[in-house]
Amino acid sequence: MGAVTYPDEKVAAFINARTVPVQMAYDAKPYADDFNIQWTPAVILLDEDGKEHFRTTGFLPPEEFIPSLLLGMLKVHFDLKQFREAIDVGDTLTKEYPKSKVVPETIFWQGVANYEDTHDPSHLKAAYKKLKAEHPSSEWAIRAEPYDLLR
Repeated sequence: MGAVTYPDEKVAAFINARTVPVQMAYDAKPYADDFNIQWTPAVILLDEDGKEHFRTTGFLPPEEFIPSLLLGMLKVHFDLKQFREAIDVGDTLTKEYPKSKVVPETIFWQGVANYEDTHDPSHLKAAYKKLKAEHPSSEWAIRAEPYDLLR
């Protein structure tokens, strides 16, 4: 990714504006062991306490890297029970990168975050309906299918 993705101007600007980047060799000790890094490139999103919330391994082109980071940020907010922030990050991702491969997973997590924020199960059902309509063959539509049974 160092030859293609990281040098991309949009990627570099995003990373510099929204993250605290740390880059090291995959076998750098003790961190490779601490974070169980087995292959490269490994991109890990941590919270301010150093707890891992998201990981992706392998090459991603620039047009998929930023959406992947946004999905990771959504998951950080979700795990920290910052549901409105998670929903907002998901909105940014789906509006700015509507063709990204991570959109179905984003829709799923937005539905769950909306439910957690409001305790209204209609958000889960709405997420399933959107997945079924827009991404019917995605694994996330399958995972959300039980939400269709909600009343």
